[in-house]
Amino acid sequence: MGGLKATINNPEVSDEAKESAKERLNEMAESGFGRKEATSDLNDNHVVRGHKATLHNDRVSDGAKAHAREMIDAAGVTEDSQRDEHENHVLGVYKGTLKNTNVSESAKEHAREVLDEHDAL
Repeated sequence: MGGLKATINNPEVSDEAKESAKERLNEMAESGFGRKEATSDLNDNHVVRGHKATLHNDRVSDGAKAHAREMIDAAGVTEDSQRDEHENHVLGVYKGTLKNTNVSESAKEHAREVLDEHDAL
């Protein structure tokens, strides 16, 4: 798969070869080749995070940043979805606080208050 992706992005490769590589990658994606169902969401999240890092890297070209923005948009990632994901993560930490025997009672009370505010208990 990596060789096909490299072909697509190589300026020295003909348009015919690039198109052939794209078709082959699409065929592989449709057949599920190279995907582990249990980790596909995790992998997708890592890819999106990599593209986000590209947007904030001063040493990256404008073209690479434009491509990263396209990939983030294609993945359907929005500010709202990121905020929701972050909030779910934070609430999960508060839930873990309630079960942690090494946490003080005042911290557990604070966690309960936050979870109550978000209807997450």
